[in-house]
Amino acid sequence: MLDDRTILDACAVDVRFPVRGSVPVDTLLSGLCEGGPCEGGLCEGGGTLRVGDVRVREFLAAFGRRLLRPALARRHPELGSLGFFLRPSELTRTVEGLGRDHVRVPRGLVFHIPPANVDTVFVYSWALSALMGNRNVVRLSPRSGPVAETIVETLHETLADADPAIAATQRVISYDRSDAVTAALSAACDLRVVWGGDRTVREIRRHALAPHARDLTFPDRSSFAVVRAAAWLCAPRAARVTVAEGFVNDTYWFDQAACSSPRTVFWVGDEGDCDTARADFIDHVSRVVTVRGWGVDAAMAVEKRVSTYGLAADGLAESVDFRGNALANVRLSAAAAAPRRWLGAGTFAHAGLAALRELAGLVERRDQTMTHFGFGQAELEELALELAGRGVDRMVPMGSALSFHRVWDGVDLPAEFTRLVTVIG
Repeated sequence: MLDDRTILDACAVDVRFPVRGSVPVDTLLSGLCEGGPCEGGLCEGGGTLRVGDVRVREFLAAFGRRLLRPALARRHPELGSLGFFLRPSELTRTVEGLGRDHVRVPRGLVFHIPPANVDTVFVYSWALSALMGNRNVVRLSPRSGPVAETIVETLHETLADADPAIAATQRVISYDRSDAVTAALSAACDLRVVWGGDRTVREIRRHALAPHARDLTFPDRSSFAVVRAAAWLCAPRAARVTVAEGFVNDTYWFDQAACSSPRTVFWVGDEGDCDTARADFIDHVSRVVTVRGWGVDAAMAVEKRVSTYGLAADGLAESVDFRGNALANVRLSAAAAAPRRWLGAGTFAHAGLAALRELAGLVERRDQTMTHFGFGQAELEELALELAGRGVDRMVPMGSALSFHRVWDGVDLPAEFTRLVTVIG
């Protein structure tokens, strides 16, 4: 019978960064340096990092600059947003935003399990953790797409001029579903970061952490948009075009599968204004989608029709309108019928509200991002206080749904990626 050591040695992972190759999970873990030489791994010393370490800042900034190269940003616009997030001023602001009342130190080894359907999420999570001085293992799904591979290639390019501490402390790996590998990485880490939905969180939680370690989870979330109808009708045409372009960016970049992409649009105001504004908004969105050439394949088109007509069959929709295969709009019979599940790329439910405060009775804990147009800071803050944590962690203008921030899902990520040491002289 094989013992645990033999089983672990046989469990190989594919290392994608900093070097490519297949290694047993034990070798992977032994090679992650905590400082000084390591045996059996990639480290040759210099691996100890501090919060805000200049070596990490320089690497992330250089990586971000490469992502902002015009040819790459045009091919993958989401990488332009990622590069902007990694600019030196933003990295400095993140470090300087940490409190100074304690000595802040890295948490240790962080194991990241990002979602397979949003290729850039792993970089935001990993970058902030590395900036806080942690050693990191990021598990990329073998199903990850071309954007993820482009990111890994760019990391390799950046590594050529990086301090050896980067290669000593950071790993991006892939492996097929393996309880043994996940269990080994979970047992070794000090913090496990799980993205990807309720089912993924439940599956990963089956694997025990060390007693001192903890989970940081990002389960299923849903998002919506809210528009003041009168403000839309009064806005100049150029402003409406800009908002429609932002809405399309929010929803089509990741086939509307990102947790922050809106699925329902709430129209606030008189019924007549809401009807007129909604129709004009849909026309603007339709033109943007057509100009950009967004489309869906036949299978997705069928999925969308099944979902939307299913809402109608259940009495939740008053009407369904298709603009080709790329855009579908459903007018809900009641605001309370707003769907939280994904209905297919480019499918939007619409509902009317007499006042913004009516959202307080409709929001659920799973609701994450509220993109908005036509509302002021004061009334948005009043709504946030009224919700009192029952849901909605972000209120951002239309076009900013996918803009990552250090505070995500109500969690201050840099703070979570560190520990506080009390020092009294």
